[in-house]
Amino acid sequence: MTSFQLRVATADHAATLAQVMERTFRATFGESTAEDHMAEHCRNSYREAIQRAEVVDPDITTLLCTDGKSIAGFAQVRSGKRPACVPGSRAVELHRIYVDAPWHGKGVATLLMDAALDDATKRGADGVWLGVWENNPRALRFYAKFGFVEVGEHIFHVGSDAQRDLLMYRAL
Repeated sequence: MTSFQLRVATADHAATLAQVMERTFRATFGESTAEDHMAEHCRNSYREAIQRAEVVDPDITTLLCTDGKSIAGFAQVRSGKRPACVPGSRAVELHRIYVDAPWHGKGVATLLMDAALDDATKRGADGVWLGVWENNPRALRFYAKFGFVEVGEHIFHVGSDAQRDLLMYRAL
């Protein structure tokens, strides 16, 4: 059985993290998104410089789950403005949580979710919210398992392709 380690990402992880982020996003949404939209989104979201800036941003915690050599998955928790439909006055966002394909089904997502919820609690949050594509049943089931419930919706752009995300919330 693989032993996983959790850690907070540093600027030294930016290049590898950018690659893993793009690979996992493409694996999750590549079949349902036109390549030009996908390429635009990846260019605007997952370059090394962008990840370095996010990793050092005090309002973002980037959590890594590794197998000792490779990043198996990651999660990002961030403070900031919340949509009006999100309850709680101090809710934080679970901005991203992805597991790379070789580690699917090995408990990585659960480790990351537990760590993200712990990070939110340490920040003094009273809840956690997230956006999830309405056509991602696997993710919807996963979030429901952790007590997230639908509270609204918003538009998420993949490149210039507008897609409907469900907004989900869990009180802490």
